[in-house]
Amino acid sequence: MIAIKEKLPPMTPEEYFTWEEQQLEKHELIDSQVYAMSGGSVNHSRIAIRFTTMVDTHLDTSSCITANSDLRVNIAGTNNYTYPDVSVTCDERDKTTTQYITYPCLIIEVLSPSTESYDRGGKFRMYRKNPILQDYLLVSSTSIEIDLYHKKDTGEWLIINYQAGDTVELKSINLSFPIEQVYRNLDLTPETTP
Repeated sequence: MIAIKEKLPPMTPEEYFTWEEQQLEKHELIDSQVYAMSGGSVNHSRIAIRFTTMVDTHLDTSSCITANSDLRVNIAGTNNYTYPDVSVTCDERDKTTTQYITYPCLIIEVLSPSTESYDRGGKFRMYRKNPILQDYLLVSSTSIEIDLYHKKDTGEWLIINYQAGDTVELKSINLSFPIEQVYRNLDLTPETTP
């Protein structure tokens, strides 16, 4: 999804929640500024749905919560709120809130050409503030390629690049799957702007 800065005055989280309930589109709140979230491509949508379904099915008998892009993530220790494509929390503290979660162990973002640098840079810097986050998955929508940022026990982040023929391993939720499972029957030609 693409984030576009709105020309609105700075907002507190309370003002943001009240205001956004009256909007047709979703908006992120970053440093008191509101950003409209526009739609993604067909591949973006299909990949996000596949991950949501696969992860939710895998965690079906657990107490973890799998969320799609309709649930906000509060960046731990801040008043910033984002809408990742897929998130998972197994933290009991997230069961006391209804409009967002704060302690996901897994966040998945499907990349688009307009957001890739932000997802890899500024957004990841924000997400890393979460002490519970173990896996941050960046998924290409134009080629069979997934980058996993995995936090080791030492606190260092390891980057693993998965490509065709690889098995992706998400230690945060104990899930392994062949990468092709996500990309089956997709047209992987580069996206063009209409």
